[in-house]
Parts: sequence; structure tokens; C-alpha cells
Amino acid sequence: MVSRVRVWLNRTYAENVFFTDQLRRNPSDRAVEIHATHGDADSPVLAAADTAELEPEGLSPAAYVEYALAQCRRRGIDVFVPRLHQAAVVAHRADFEAVGTALLAPPPEAVAVFHDKVIAYEAVQAIGVPVPPWHRVRSADELLAAVEELEEAGHKACFKPASGAGGVGFRVITRAPFSLAHLTGFPGPYVHLDLVVEALRRAEEQGEEQVDWLVMPRLEQPEVSVDCLTGPDNVLRMAVGRTKNGRRRGFTLHEQWLEPARLIAEGFGLHYLSNIQFRMFGDRPVLMDVNTRPAGGLHQLALCGVNAPWAAVQLALGEDPGEIVPPFLGQDYTVVSGPRPLRAVTLPHQRLEEAAEPLLPAVPAPAGSTEPVASAAVPSASVAVSSAGAAEALQL
Repeated sequence: MVSRVRVWLNRTYAENVFFTDQLRRNPSDRAVEIHATHGDADSPVLAAADTAELEPEGLSPAAYVEYALAQCRRRGIDVFVPRLHQAAVVAHRADFEAVGTALLAPPPEAVAVFHDKVIAYEAVQAIGVPVPPWHRVRSADELLAAVEELEEAGHKACFKPASGAGGVGFRVITRAPFSLAHLTGFPGPYVHLDLVVEALRRAEEQGEEQVDWLVMPRLEQPEVSVDCLTGPDNVLRMAVGRTKNGRRRGFTLHEQWLEPARLIAEGFGLHYLSNIQFRMFGDRPVLMDVNTRPAGGLHQLALCGVNAPWAAVQLALGEDPGEIVPPFLGQDYTVVSGPRPLRAVTLPHQRLEEAAEPLLPAVPAPAGSTEPVASAAVPSASVAVSSAGAAEALQL
């Protein structure tokens, strides 16, 4: 009899409710149990899991590793998919292996390269992958110089944190004066250059921590997000591009997107699941970002007949799924939000001073919920989960 697989997802995107669904519906018909932890008691991922706990707040990366090792020992975790404190966790891979847990994440060297976008751009350029022009800025004067250089070349300037994920902190520079037009419709990413410069100068005068931004041209659509599965032997098992152009989404296997993604995934050892994003700069694709974790929209590959989460778990367990080629490319689609049930009872928060004591017992999922459905007997709250983008669904 084949034993069940116990998979742990730590503080992750709300969209990963779909990740758990795919693990349970795996083509191997293998029993899978999901353990989830989060800082938000109302995370839909906690509700979708078989067992769930709240994570202690305020742990340092080193303390979080100790917490994670204790979880793996106590819960009998076979595969751990770390998002929070990924760099600290993967640096202790041998410790996790010693307690019987495989990490579904790249080695520390690969995580370190792509934690800092400047280092990442320099590294991928060295292997022949094109990147947009960029400037690293830490002051108002550096920002002004970078914006003026880009605008003189005919580009619209934007900036984002040199380290970060999910589009957090992304803004587009504008010189258009503030008007009523800015107060209609939904708030957008545009921010006036004078306001940014004023904020930077004020922070400098008050001795606040400097910003660390990447200033670059605003890149054009389509955006192509290539989901990759790479083995510990640095050989790519899967690469499928998800295209985004406005509301329209689709899939591609065109080599102009897949070849640079392959160079990055194999060249830097992005083991297991990674996500490599491109946009257009003029008439050619350039690298936008590299995520050393599963993308929030990974589940959309199901429209191509691919169960990427399960293939990754197999690979982590030493069961090589071989090359994965979509049997077909799904039709173009869009994404909408929908309700997912939450736990009927909110989990109590854990306090830091209790961290040395036994953690709260895991709260089981509602009975019979391999695919959670609100119970008629015990009314359940629900939350809207969108597959539109991981950044919109992240709850920290």
C-alpha cells in the first residue's frame, strides 16, 4: 500500500487554495494531506487544509527555521513548500532532510541571486538573456538623474523595490499636474515626480532609512509568465508560458519566451517550481522578474492538462515525472473571483512567549472536505479568491 503524502504550505498566497486542490486531485490517485500555517486566521488556505495553525508573529529568520523544523517533526511533513523566510529555510536543507522532510525550493545560492533584482539582472545578462535598461537609486538626486535619462530616450519611467515580490511598491512616474482626472475611477499606479522627490528629500533630512529602488522604462504587453519545473540535476522538466494582454490570458510554447526561461532555470539551478516573467521592450522580450517559488497562477496550467504542483511534489520525493509537455494549449480565458469557505471558528493567535511551549493543536478541516464546501449544518463565512494575480491575494 502506498503511503499518503503530507505537504506543508507556510504563510502563502490565498490563491494557493488551488494548489492544494490540484495536489488532492493528482493523476497518481495518491492520498495527500495538506498542513497550512499562516499569520491571518481567516486565510482561505487554512480553511482548505486538512490541518492548520497560526504562525507565531515576530520570529527572526533563524527562529523561524527552528519553528519550521519543529512543525516538520511534529506533523510528519514529507514535503515543505516554503514561501515566508525561504532563504533562511533552504540554507538548512540538510536539517530538514534529517527529520525526513524534502524542501520544494531551490538551493540557497539560487535564492540569493534572485532576491536582489540588480544582482539578478547582472547575472542573467552574463548568460545572454536580455534585460531592460535600469538604474539603482537610493536618493532624490539619483532618482531625478535616472528619470531624466530615461525620458530623454523616449521612455516612461517607473520604479519598484530592488528586492520584493508581487508588484508591491511598483509605481509609474508622471509629470502631469494633479487634477480631477486623478479622482475618477480606481486609483492607479501613477505618481507625480515632484511628490516622490519631496518624499525622498524629507526622508533624507529626517535621517530615515534610504530607499533601494530599481528605475527603468515601463515595459509593454504582452506579459509572459513562464512556469518552470527543474530537477535537482538542473534539467528542465517543464516550461509553459502564460500570456497576459489586458484582460485576455492564454498560453504559449514559443521559444522566444521559453528559451531564455530555460537558460535561467537550468543555468542558475532553480530547482523545483519557479516563475520567470518577461515583457516587451521595443520589439523584443526582456526579463522582468524571477520568482524562486510557485506562481500564484500556476493552477491555470490545468487548462492545458498539466498538474504542475503534483509533478513538483513527485520530483521532491525522488519520483521523477520525466519531461512534461502539455497535451494541448487551453483556449484564451480571463480570471474572476469567487467565494471560498473559511473556518467556522477563528483560530486564536499565538503569543511569542508561548513559542517554547507546545504549539496549539492543529484544527481539522470541516468533515469530508477534500474540496471545501460550506456546510449547511455549520454556516461558514467565505472569502473571494481571485486567480487574477498573486499580488492581489497575498495576505501577510
